[in-house]
Amino acid sequence: MRLSVLDQSIAVAGRPQDLSIRNTVALAQHCEALGFERFWVSEHHNHPTIVGTAPEIVIAAIAATTKSIRIGSAGIMLPHYSAFKVAEVFRVLDALAPGRIDLGLGRAPGSDGRTAFALHPMANERPEHFPSDVRDLIAWLHDEPMVQGHPFAAVKAYPHTETAPEVWILGSSDYGAQVAALFGLPYCYAWFFSDGAGGERAIELYKRTYRPSARHPKPHCGLCVFALAAPTMEEAQHHLTSRVLSRIRRDRGILGPLLSVEDAAEALKAEDQARIERIRRDSFAGTGPEVMARIVELKERVGVDEMAVVTWTHSEEARRQSYAELAKAF
Repeated sequence: MRLSVLDQSIAVAGRPQDLSIRNTVALAQHCEALGFERFWVSEHHNHPTIVGTAPEIVIAAIAATTKSIRIGSAGIMLPHYSAFKVAEVFRVLDALAPGRIDLGLGRAPGSDGRTAFALHPMANERPEHFPSDVRDLIAWLHDEPMVQGHPFAAVKAYPHTETAPEVWILGSSDYGAQVAALFGLPYCYAWFFSDGAGGERAIELYKRTYRPSARHPKPHCGLCVFALAAPTMEEAQHHLTSRVLSRIRRDRGILGPLLSVEDAAEALKAEDQARIERIRRDSFAGTGPEVMARIVELKERVGVDEMAVVTWTHSEEARRQSYAELAKAF
């Protein structure tokens, strides 16, 4: 099993947001030393909790400070951009870190509707073009012919490189699974986003409808889960407190920086205690071996090839320790 990391550059109460970006770069170095397979960074906009807005820039910074770990986007929200420009950007990244770049693509805006229009004036139409944009992007990344009659058939993406980014489709619904299957691409389901709702169906649909491609003759898929490991279950549950409150407030549309454990615990006193216990019980939180056992069980049950982990804690030291505990148990 391959085990990877997703980092979202979370805003944390009491610390400047720019530090969150630098912590992401430092965490990538830490995870490389621990032996993780991939390190992916996300894209969100106008989001007071998740301040990673430009994954391509963070990937470049990580490429300059690591040597072996694969680095990628999870993902580039393609409807905001020209497929040609994304191809150029990721060919440059591949030149900086040959054979180490993953290009995860998503269709969701990663923001609210108004922000989507601030990013692209035709935001209401762009998602419909996602499949054709993916098709064109693949052609530009691999110097392959465009479809017959394409208006940009003579346009080439530079620089030419000996390797190329590995394209993944990301999603939390059947749609992404179908697009990945259509083009014969790897697929990763955001299990953490929906607590797995619809995940098994999406993976089954992906496998059942998969069309083999030259680069990927067989389906290849993964799940990304939230996980938090610590030396003891008590410590893991302690640090989980901040994320429990954030999750409850997110469902009400209340966004903001991740609060300290103490402030979150105080705020949770006014919340539904049964729901709090349910979130704690369902979360992959515990010692390294306990969390790894749940990750492996889920992988085997759903039938995927890879797993990725995302971890939110107010304490940066606790977050780094969580990945160390997982690596030790892996």
